[in-house]
Amino acid sequence: MIVAQPAGALRPPGTRRTGQLKGDNLIKLSTVFIFAAAAGLIFGLGFLLIPNQTMSMYGVELNDAGQWIARYLGATFLGVAVLNWLVRNAPASDTRRAVVLGDFVLSALGLVVAVWDRIAGSGNALVWLTVAIYLVLTLGFGYFQFMKPAA
Repeated sequence: MIVAQPAGALRPPGTRRTGQLKGDNLIKLSTVFIFAAAAGLIFGLGFLLIPNQTMSMYGVELNDAGQWIARYLGATFLGVAVLNWLVRNAPASDTRRAVVLGDFVLSALGLVVAVWDRIAGSGNALVWLTVAIYLVLTLGFGYFQFMKPAA
Protein backbone atom coordinates (compact mmCIF):
# COMPACT_ATOMS: atom_id res chain seq x y z
CA MET A 1 0.00 0.00 0.00
CA ILE A 2 1.34 3.43 -0.98
CA VAL A 3 0.81 6.20 1.53
CA ALA A 4 1.01 9.85 0.52
CA GLN A 5 3.76 11.73 2.36
CA PRO A 6 3.66 15.37 3.43
CA ALA A 7 5.73 17.77 1.30
CA GLY A 8 8.67 17.91 3.73
CA ALA A 9 8.73 14.22 4.70
CA LEU A 10 11.90 12.21 4.28
CA ARG A 11 11.99 9.82 1.36
CA PRO A 12 14.41 7.02 0.59
CA PRO A 13 17.48 8.21 -1.38
CA GLY A 14 17.01 8.11 -5.14
CA THR A 15 13.23 8.38 -5.09
CA ARG A 16 10.84 11.14 -5.96
CA ARG A 17 7.69 12.04 -4.13
CA THR A 18 5.79 9.82 -6.58
CA GLY A 19 8.03 6.90 -5.69
CA GLN A 20 9.71 6.81 -9.10
CA LEU A 21 13.43 6.18 -9.24
CA LYS A 22 15.64 8.95 -10.57
CA GLY A 23 16.35 8.44 -14.23
CA ASP A 24 13.05 6.63 -14.78
CA ASN A 25 12.05 9.50 -17.03
CA LEU A 26 15.34 10.38 -18.69
CA ILE A 27 13.49 12.25 -21.41
CA LYS A 28 9.90 12.79 -22.38
CA LEU A 29 8.60 11.57 -25.71
CA SER A 30 7.09 14.99 -26.36
CA THR A 31 10.62 16.48 -26.16
CA VAL A 32 11.84 14.07 -28.84
CA PHE A 33 8.84 14.92 -31.03
CA ILE A 34 9.49 18.67 -30.60
CA PHE A 35 13.20 18.29 -31.44
CA ALA A 36 12.30 16.23 -34.53
CA ALA A 37 9.69 18.80 -35.59
CA ALA A 38 12.15 21.69 -35.18
CA ALA A 39 14.90 19.92 -37.14
CA GLY A 40 12.40 18.98 -39.85
CA LEU A 41 11.15 22.56 -40.08
CA ILE A 42 14.61 24.10 -40.33
CA PHE A 43 16.04 21.61 -42.82
CA GLY A 44 12.74 21.28 -44.68
CA LEU A 45 12.50 25.01 -45.33
CA GLY A 46 16.16 25.15 -46.31
CA PHE A 47 15.92 22.31 -48.82
CA LEU A 48 12.56 23.44 -50.20
CA LEU A 49 13.23 27.17 -50.60
CA ILE A 50 17.01 27.55 -50.94
CA PRO A 51 18.48 24.14 -51.81
CA ASN A 52 21.68 25.50 -53.40
CA GLN A 53 22.48 27.75 -50.45
CA THR A 54 21.64 25.01 -47.94
CA MET A 55 23.85 22.44 -49.62
CA SER A 56 26.66 24.95 -50.23
CA MET A 57 27.05 25.15 -46.43
CA TYR A 58 27.98 21.47 -46.66
CA GLY A 59 30.44 22.18 -49.49
CA VAL A 60 28.17 20.56 -52.10
CA GLU A 61 27.04 22.12 -55.36
CA LEU A 62 23.75 20.93 -56.83
CA ASN A 63 22.87 20.63 -60.50
CA ASP A 64 19.25 21.20 -61.66
CA ALA A 65 18.18 17.63 -60.88
CA GLY A 66 19.82 17.81 -57.45
CA GLN A 67 17.91 21.01 -56.67
CA TRP A 68 14.59 19.32 -57.43
CA ILE A 69 15.47 16.25 -55.40
CA ALA A 70 16.44 18.55 -52.49
CA ARG A 71 13.06 20.28 -52.80
CA TYR A 72 11.24 16.93 -52.66
CA LEU A 73 13.29 16.07 -49.56
CA GLY A 74 12.41 19.46 -48.05
CA ALA A 75 8.71 18.85 -48.66
CA THR A 76 9.02 15.45 -46.99
CA PHE A 77 10.86 16.91 -43.98
CA LEU A 78 8.15 19.56 -43.58
CA GLY A 79 5.40 16.95 -43.70
CA VAL A 80 7.11 14.82 -41.07
CA ALA A 81 7.73 17.96 -38.97
CA VAL A 82 4.00 18.73 -38.98
CA LEU A 83 3.20 15.13 -38.04
CA ASN A 84 5.67 15.21 -35.15
CA TRP A 85 4.40 18.57 -33.92
CA LEU A 86 0.77 17.43 -33.96
CA VAL A 87 1.47 14.10 -32.17
CA ARG A 88 3.77 15.59 -29.50
CA ASN A 89 1.08 15.63 -26.77
CA ALA A 90 -1.06 12.74 -28.01
CA PRO A 91 -1.95 10.07 -25.45
CA ALA A 92 -0.39 6.62 -25.73
CA SER A 93 -2.05 4.68 -28.55
CA ASP A 94 -1.31 2.32 -31.42
CA THR A 95 -1.25 5.34 -33.73
CA ARG A 96 1.37 7.17 -31.67
CA ARG A 97 3.47 3.98 -31.49
CA ALA A 98 3.29 3.75 -35.28
CA VAL A 99 4.56 7.33 -35.56
CA VAL A 100 7.42 6.55 -33.15
CA LEU A 101 8.36 3.47 -35.18
CA GLY A 102 8.23 5.43 -38.44
CA ASP A 103 10.39 8.19 -36.94
CA PHE A 104 12.83 5.58 -35.63
CA VAL A 105 13.17 3.97 -39.07
CA LEU A 106 13.58 7.37 -40.77
CA SER A 107 16.21 8.45 -38.21
CA ALA A 108 18.13 5.17 -38.22
CA LEU A 109 18.31 5.04 -42.02
CA GLY A 110 19.22 8.74 -42.11
CA LEU A 111 22.01 8.03 -39.64
CA VAL A 112 23.38 5.22 -41.83
CA VAL A 113 23.30 7.46 -44.92
CA ALA A 114 24.88 10.41 -43.05
CA VAL A 115 27.75 8.25 -41.75
CA TRP A 116 28.18 6.72 -45.21
CA ASP A 117 28.23 10.25 -46.68
CA ARG A 118 30.93 11.33 -44.23
CA ILE A 119 33.05 8.21 -44.84
CA ALA A 120 32.70 8.65 -48.62
CA GLY A 121 34.13 12.13 -48.23
CA SER A 122 31.46 14.16 -49.94
CA GLY A 123 30.76 17.47 -48.31
CA ASN A 124 32.68 19.07 -45.48
CA ALA A 125 32.87 18.63 -41.71
CA LEU A 126 29.33 20.05 -41.32
CA VAL A 127 28.08 16.59 -42.33
CA TRP A 128 28.94 15.60 -38.73
CA LEU A 129 26.07 17.88 -37.63
CA THR A 130 23.72 15.76 -39.71
CA VAL A 131 25.19 12.62 -38.16
CA ALA A 132 24.67 14.09 -34.68
CA ILE A 133 21.06 15.08 -35.35
CA TYR A 134 20.18 11.66 -36.73
CA LEU A 135 21.99 9.98 -33.83
CA VAL A 136 20.01 11.98 -31.24
CA LEU A 137 16.73 11.22 -33.03
CA THR A 138 17.58 7.53 -33.44
CA LEU A 139 18.44 7.19 -29.76
CA GLY A 140 15.35 9.14 -28.69
CA PHE A 141 12.82 7.32 -30.82
CA GLY A 142 14.63 4.00 -30.27
CA TYR A 143 14.35 4.47 -26.51
CA PHE A 144 10.59 4.95 -26.69
CA GLN A 145 10.11 2.21 -29.29
CA PHE A 146 12.17 -0.52 -27.63
CA MET A 147 13.14 0.41 -24.07
CA LYS A 148 9.99 2.17 -22.91
CA PRO A 149 7.32 1.07 -25.38
CA ALA A 150 4.35 1.85 -23.10
CA ALA A 151 5.14 5.58 -23.16
